[in-house]
Parts: sequence; C-alpha cells; structure tokens
Amino acid sequence: MDLVHPPPPPPPTNPTTAVPPSTANITISPSTGTTSSSTITTPPTTPSRYENQKRRDWNTFCQYLRNHRPPLNLTLCSGAHVLEFLRYLDQFGKTKVHNQTCPFFGLPNPPAPCPCPLRQAWGSLDALIGRLRAAYEEHGGRPEANPFGARAVRIYLREVRDFQAKARGVSYEKKRKRPKQKVTTSTVTVTPPPLVPDHHQSAPNNHHQ
Repeated sequence: MDLVHPPPPPPPTNPTTAVPPSTANITISPSTGTTSSSTITTPPTTPSRYENQKRRDWNTFCQYLRNHRPPLNLTLCSGAHVLEFLRYLDQFGKTKVHNQTCPFFGLPNPPAPCPCPLRQAWGSLDALIGRLRAAYEEHGGRPEANPFGARAVRIYLREVRDFQAKARGVSYEKKRKRPKQKVTTSTVTVTPPPLVPDHHQSAPNNHHQ
C-alpha cells in the first residue's frame, strides 16, 4: 500500500507577508506610501567552553548514579554520594601524589619515577564541584538541598588540597595582589627671583651744564 502524502500548501500571494513578524522590519515611506521589508537573521549563539564542560560533567554524574548499585535517584543524592563520586574519579587522575613513605614526598620535581598512585588534582576537583553545584540548581534542585555544597564535601576538598600541597611540594595559596600605589600630585609654585639692578647701567646725570 502506497503512502499518500498531503499536498503542499499553496505559495503565498505576497512575498512580503511571508516573512515572520519577528524577523522582518517593515518601513513605510511617507512620501510614496510604499512599504519595504528587510529580513534580519540572528546568528545562533554558541555555548561557551564552561557551559559545554558543565553539561558533560552533569551527564557523567547522572550516568554514575544510574550505574550505582543500587541505582540512585538524584533527589536522594547526598554529600556522601558526592564523596563516593569524587573517589571514583581518582582512578582516572593524572597527577602524581606521593605517599608519606615515598622518598620523594614533598619534592615538586622528583628525580626518578616512583610507584605512588595517580590522583585527580585538587584544582580539577574544586572546579568540578563548582560546575556541578551550578548545574544541580539549573536542573531544578533547591539551593538548600544541594549535595555539592554540603559541609562534608567542603571538608574533603580542603583535606585533599592540604595533603597534595605537602605531598607534591607545591602551594595552593592564592597570591595576594599588591594594592596599587596612589600617585599624589602636588602643585609646585615657582617664585621668580627678585630683580637685581644692573650696576653696569650708567646712572642718570642730574647736573645741568
């Protein structure tokens, strides 16, 4: 049995009216009374790099909840589940974090390889939590129930930062910006020197001949 397609709609009688009102500017000439229309095309907005990364992180977390045993519902997710997710990500880390028994503990540039594990860097985890915290509220989550802003998550990130700073011999303290020195402008008044009489100038002759 052949499919019967509906006939195409008839073409518009006036090309000017075929343009949607939102994409056409209609100008009426007061002298001639004629109308002219111009179509404005709005370029599509490209998501920023931050938005793309936030979307990928959110999809990864939702996939983690679905693969969890037993599967977890987002509404029942707590700070403890977020910590499990962060520890799960450590297996994909690329940052060498030395153990306290390692001879290179505290050295920023170890001279030789060691069997210490690779972990997620603190900076990556901190940025990840920030993006997921924003994505949670964008998807309808309540700010007061945001598991990514739980106190346990903040404590965990602080402990990871402190330990990695000691193990890698680096500092995560933000450098304070020096305050700009204010340049004060002072008005300098220049006083001209007093006039000194010219001794070489001849005195006026008051004697009458």
